[in-house]
This record gives sequence, structure tokens and C-alpha cells, in this order.
Amino acid sequence: MDYVLDAELAAVAAGMPKLDLSDLASARETERLVVAELPKYEAATPLSVQNVFVGGRPGAPDVAARIYTCAERSSPAPALLYLHGGAYVLGGLAVADSAARTLVDRAGVTVVAVDYRLAPEHPYPAGLEDCFAVLEWAAHKGEEFGIDPNRLGVLGESAGGGLAAALTLLTRDRHGPRLTAQFLDAPTIDDRLDTPSMTTLVDTPVWQSVNSPYSWRYYLQGTAEPGGADVPIYAAPARATVEDLSGLPPAFVTAYQIDPTRDEGLDYARMLIQAGVPTEVHHYSAAFHVAHIVPGTAIATRMIADRIGAIRRMLSA
Repeated sequence: MDYVLDAELAAVAAGMPKLDLSDLASARETERLVVAELPKYEAATPLSVQNVFVGGRPGAPDVAARIYTCAERSSPAPALLYLHGGAYVLGGLAVADSAARTLVDRAGVTVVAVDYRLAPEHPYPAGLEDCFAVLEWAAHKGEEFGIDPNRLGVLGESAGGGLAAALTLLTRDRHGPRLTAQFLDAPTIDDRLDTPSMTTLVDTPVWQSVNSPYSWRYYLQGTAEPGGADVPIYAAPARATVEDLSGLPPAFVTAYQIDPTRDEGLDYARMLIQAGVPTEVHHYSAAFHVAHIVPGTAIATRMIADRIGAIRRMLSA
């Protein structure tokens, strides 16, 4: 399918490397090199950054997390669990760093970036259970880091958006900590790979649909066959029905026009709305997957401002 990108995004798209998840070792090395070149966000206010290890779920190892706080804040702050993207197989705390600093500096929140386990070495539900363990920790022990346990949200991008959506379902069903809001940025949530955007947008910047089958195969290894009838909603939240989504926290969902994952995010937002969940949807025309990662463009600046505004409203930062 032909498509038209925002002019500023098109200028940088040609130079973006493409990942090949069929060769996971090579993809991880490419990602490492790209992340090493990313500019570091310079906050206007002093930040405190601390690494912690949180006790994992029964039988699971401890979970590494990184806490970003405003060094000058004296009152408890709302907190966001930040779940990085990476197709369930890539990413880590280094990927989260710039976004986390931006959120603390501009949204007035504390950010807890979760270094959840990755597939295929640790397929579903390992990463999700790590996220749940850190959420419980933030709710019950985060006050020593200035976290307000009554104002907890989760923000995830791409696969992290899938984990964020799944975490809201899981914590509701386990009667876990109450989440105040969920921020789903281009959530990867549908293993069936049959939406119009997934089947027609086959050669797009940042994320290519050819990689999606590998991502889901790695993630669901040992649980279910991607596309099969027995994939749980906690692995692929798009499998949920409208009835399954009742009682979830208010949502802010972001989608991008030139993105194979576009329609699964929009479809999920529609179901949240039908389930009675207060939901705000932002669809960015002429933009590729998580286009806010390109600094200095007008459209990315607008996307980040929209995100900051939503966090401030929904968490009362």
C-alpha cells in the first residue's frame, strides 16, 4: 500500500535500520548500537535515579527496576510504571531512560521503569508476572521513594503497551493494587495478525509486519500457537470481549496511521469505550510506529505534549 509520511518523519525514515527478528542475535545487536546513539534527555529540574531489585513472584527471580524521581519534590508523587517496547524480545532499561526522564521532568510524576524478562528465553507469562511484581511493590513499599500508592498508572509502548493492557486485566482479576490510569501507546496485543493495517502496511519505518509472526512465536512459546483458539487474554488482550474489559481504569490510547499495529490499538480502544471505560484516543495521521522517538520534529513535539497533558489530567500530577 502506498502511504504519505509527515515530511519531517520521511526525512529520517530512510536512515532507520530495519530489524530482522528471524535472526534474534543480530536484531539485539542492532538495537544495542541504535540505543547507544540515542541522545540523553536533559531535564530542566534535578532528577534522582536509583536502581532497585524487587522480589519476583513465587518461584521467579528478582526484577530489576529503575526509579526516576524529582530530587526537589517533598510531597508524595503519582507514579507510572513504564514498560518499554521491543516486540517482547528486545529492550531494557537503557531504552526507557529518555522517556522516563521526560515524564518526571514535564509530567511531575515518579517513573518506575521495569526491566521485565524477555522472550524467547522467558516467554509468557514471565514478563507480565515481573510487571505485576513491581506494581505490587510500588503500591506496598514505594512510599519510601515518595510514591503515592493511591495514584498509580501504567504506561507502555508497543509490546510494552501490550503488557500494560494485560497488567490492567491481571491486577483487576487478582484484586491487586488499584491502577488509576492506563496509557497504551501503539499496543501490540493481537497475535492473529489479520487486521487491515497488519496485512496491508508491509514495509513501514520502525516496525515491519514481517517481524510480527516471530515476535508472537517467541512470546507464546510453550503456551499456545499464535493465531490458535487457546491464546489467553493476558497474553493477547485483543482476544478479550467487551464484557472482559469492564471495570478497567481510564485509558489513553495512541495509534499511528502508518503502522501495522494501528488497527489492533484502535479496535481495543473502541472495545474499552463500549465497555464503559473512560477512554481517550489519539490517532496521528502520516506518522509511523511510536514516531515520538524522533526528537525535534513538530509532530513528535505535539505527541509528547499530548501524552504529558493526559498524564497530568489522569493522575492529577
